[in-house]
Parts: sequence; C-alpha cells; structure tokens
Amino acid sequence: MQILISCAKTMGQAAHAPSAITLPAFLPEAERAARCLMTLDAATLGGMLRVNASLAAANARRYAAFFDDSTPVVPALWAYTGIVFQQIDAASLSRADVAWAQQHLFITSFLYGLLRPCDGIRPYRLEGDAQLPCDDGLNRFKHWQPLLTDHLIAAAKADDAVLVNLASSEMKRLFDWRRARRHPRLPHHRRRPRAQHRSLHEDEPRPDDAPPHTATRRRHPPPRRLHARH
Repeated sequence: MQILISCAKTMGQAAHAPSAITLPAFLPEAERAARCLMTLDAATLGGMLRVNASLAAANARRYAAFFDDSTPVVPALWAYTGIVFQQIDAASLSRADVAWAQQHLFITSFLYGLLRPCDGIRPYRLEGDAQLPCDDGLNRFKHWQPLLTDHLIAAAKADDAVLVNLASSEMKRLFDWRRARRHPRLPHHRRRPRAQHRSLHEDEPRPDDAPPHTATRRRHPPPRRLHARH
C-alpha cells in the first residue's frame, strides 16, 4: 500500500524530529528550481505565489537563504504544520511507525515532487501554477507529471499496487492518471466512497461511454493516526 497526502503551505522547525534524514528522490530538481526562485524579486515572487507584500518579502528571504548552512533541514513529516500533519502528530510516532511510514507514505510537493517522511527539506513556498523561468514556461503541474507518474507507478507496483489517495484535488494534477491506468499490474477499481482503498486508476474520470471496471471492494475504517501494523 502506498499512501499519498498533500504538503501544507505552513512550515516550522520541529524540536523532536529524528536525526536520521534521507535525501528526497528529486533533490536535484528541487535545488534547480530553488536557484531559479532565488533570482526573483519580492514583487515577482508575490505575484507568482498570490500572497501579500509581507509574505512575498518573507518568501524572498527564504529563497535567498535557501542554501545557507544556517537554513534548517527538517524531515518532511515534521516540517509541515498544516492540519493533516497536526493530526498525524509525527512527534508521537514510534520508531516502528516511522519505519512503516517511510516505506508507504508519500507527501506531494510543488518544489520537491514526492517526499518520504524522513526526507530532509528546507523552508519554501510554491504554487502548482507557478511558471519558473528555468522551466521554459511550464507550470509545476506540467513539469512534474512525467517524473512523478513514473515514480508513483514504480513504487505502487513494487508494493501491492494499491494507492490510498488522500491528496487534494489540486495535487492530483501532478500525475498523469490516464497513463497510470495503462499498466496491467495495477488494478482497475470503481470509484468508492471516502476512506476506502483506491487504485491508481480511479482519480481520472472515465468517459461516459467507457465500460465500468469491476473489483472486489474492501472497506476500512478511516485511520485517525498513522501507525505501523504490528
């Protein structure tokens, strides 16, 4: 099982994060984008991020100091402070929980692409429709789609080909679901109510004349916490 959740716009410095930090799979891509964002002034960055002047200035300072030794590198699951991450409460997870999450949880990111919980990241803010000068006018959705789709398909097929997709509708645009659907090892499931397992195929709407997919449904209660299976 691979679980997909969205990152948060808000970030902090976790006091109880694990010391063992892993490298993001797409770190070179993230660093290239950060170097591009460093060249933008606060006004341009504010327009790109659709934030007020104060937040624009704060994020311009973030990118200006992105590669500084003094800039903290925090594991992703501990770095974000949005409501989903508050509910996960990473500081309360056991070592076994963290090890399980590291193998089964992905966090989407417009800067980093896909993150595992212990992947070290630096403070940033970015939007999916941002067009970086270094990407030939592509927004982040189009930039990431071919890279992240292959990565997610490979991870799912290496596991049990089941994806629990809890990412936001916006983040789903980071993947090419039609292409994922063409892989025979990945199961074709019908759309299901919330809190049920989903396959890689059900997030892409089917044409009205397409034949329905059949699959055995497995119902699971919505998990309140992310804990390892013991």
